[in-house]
Amino acid sequence: MCNRAEGYNGSLDDLAKAVGNMRYDCTAEFIEKLADDIQRQADSDNTKGRAKLAKKLYFTAQGLYYARDILLSAWKICKPYMEDKE
Repeated sequence: MCNRAEGYNGSLDDLAKAVGNMRYDCTAEFIEKLADDIQRQADSDNTKGRAKLAKKLYFTAQGLYYARDILLSAWKICKPYMEDKE
């Protein structure tokens, strides 16, 4: 079981809470960067002939891009109420 992220000193629970506590637009940007990296890994695995793995990673990246889009739509709803807190 994973409990640490390389380059991050806190636990995965702490990391998840930190990301979850960001503004939705910032969390969406983080999710996009994660999706981009998984897409990059999928491209690499696909190039190496690991089609099954690449396919799963492509699906994962697509799901993350979808999550990013939904989170950005949530941000549009709450942004007017956040203006005073920036």
